[in-house]
Formats: sequence, C-alpha cells, structure tokens
Amino acid sequence: MFTETLTKVLGKMLGVPINHAGYQLTELQGGTLGDVWLVEGIAETANGDKLPYRVVWKTQVKWERPGDPDSWRREYDLYVSDLGTVLSDELRWPECYHAELNGDKIEIWMEYVEGVSGGDLTLEMLELAALEIGRFQGKIFSQPQLLQNLSNFGDTGYLRRDYEQWHTQTYSYEQIIPYVPLPEYRKQALRDGSLQLLEGKSFEYSFLRSATCEIPQHLKQMFLDIDDNMDAIFNKIASLPVVLCHRDFWVENIIYSNGKIRLIDWDTSGWGYLGEDIASLIADDYDFDKFEEC
Repeated sequence: MFTETLTKVLGKMLGVPINHAGYQLTELQGGTLGDVWLVEGIAETANGDKLPYRVVWKTQVKWERPGDPDSWRREYDLYVSDLGTVLSDELRWPECYHAELNGDKIEIWMEYVEGVSGGDLTLEMLELAALEIGRFQGKIFSQPQLLQNLSNFGDTGYLRRDYEQWHTQTYSYEQIIPYVPLPEYRKQALRDGSLQLLEGKSFEYSFLRSATCEIPQHLKQMFLDIDDNMDAIFNKIASLPVVLCHRDFWVENIIYSNGKIRLIDWDTSGWGYLGEDIASLIADDYDFDKFEEC
C-alpha cells in the first residue's frame, strides 16, 4: 500500500505517470502520537526518465487533547478543505498531494519545503512571519464567509485551559523523579522535603512558591501577580477581536523560503484572541538574549 500511494503521490507531484520509485526514509520531527518522514529517492517515469524527488509523509493516530477532542484529525480536515485558497503565496502551508482518513488514523503526503527554520531564523524573517499571519487573520476576520464550510477548529477557551494546566497538572513524587528532567539538587529537595508539592497543583506552581526557588524576586512576584489576577487578565483578553489562530506559531513550525513564509503543523489551529500567535512566537523557545529586541 505504501509503494502504491507513493507512486500516485509522485505522479501528481511531478506531473507525469510513474512506473516505479525507489525510496529512503529519514525521520523528521514529529508529535507524541504522530510520525513525520522525509521520503526521497529516484522515480522512473513511464517513458524511462529518472527524476529525483523529496516528499513528506505524515501519519497521526487518534488521541484526545483536553478540551479539543478532534485536533488529531484537524490537519486532514484543513488540507481537504478550501482554506488553502484563502492563503496567499506569501504565507501558505506545504502543498498537499494526498490525504486520507482511515478510521482512527490520518495520512498526509505533502511538499518538502527547503528553507531557513528554527534558531536560524533572523528577526527580519520573524517580522515577515508576524506580518503575514496578521494579514491572513485580517482577511478571515473581515470575510468570515470564507470559512463557512469548516467546523473543526479549536475554541477561544484554549488559551485559558493551556494556562490553567500549570495549576492542575499534578504529578506524584514517584512520577517526577524518573521522568521529569530536573537537576539532581532539585530532586534532592523533593526527597528531603525542602521542596514540597502543593496538593492539587503542578510542580511548577509549587516550585515558584517554595523557598528553594532562585528566580529573582521581582520576576517571581510578576508571575504570582499574574496568577492572583488571572480572572481580570483573561476578561481583558476576551475583549480583543477573535481571529483564526495557528496556535503553534513558533520557530520550528516557520520556514522562510525564497522570501516567503511556509507554515506547518496546523493541528492546534482554532479561534482565539488577537495577539496569541505573536506572543507565542516571541516567548516559545526563542533565543533569550533576543527577547528585548523581539
């Protein structure tokens, strides 16, 4: 089945009938329950020509993200929809050559995009990404009919649920010690009781309020103030315009290619508040030394 699908995909991608294709698989970055592979090799056409190719093969099995149960199949729903026509050449997802849904599993074959990504993105490239996501959101906001046939999007509660997990995502001592990547002195603090886990709260919540937390006091107080004023802050956020957010808008999902932006991994996309994606872009795993400049 794999070789049959590969032949069909390459025929569509290369624009000629393919008789046979050799292939090599290289694992790319994937999710918890998804696999992403670079498939590359030489395809032989019906008239004997041999053409090199590269294509991405992604599979995803069913799983339930809290508060967003259908996110596991969202990329399939989006790729087979008309949303791609709303995207521009300046900002789009990779071209999809084949997508199928089989029970509790999706399979997507898409364009392999070469370009700059991750920590190699410059601030100018990130500025362009921010500009283009804003243009896309503005287009959808002003023309909501563009998405009238699409229903599988996350809701506006995602941001608050994502924040509140740090209050309620609890682990026992036995779970933390073998699995959570803590320095040895922090594990020792858990063992000897100088760092106590607060009942019903996450490790992060407990650590921030402990005497062993060495975060500078003014930063610690900022975090505590956000917690103490959480309801007021989220009420203020809720007054912002609601736009279609990518919601995983960070450097590993942004590819700068020939002066244009290619955006991958749309499975968490949904309705959110203006600014969510830009805040994520600045704060999520970017070079700390560049925060102020960002």
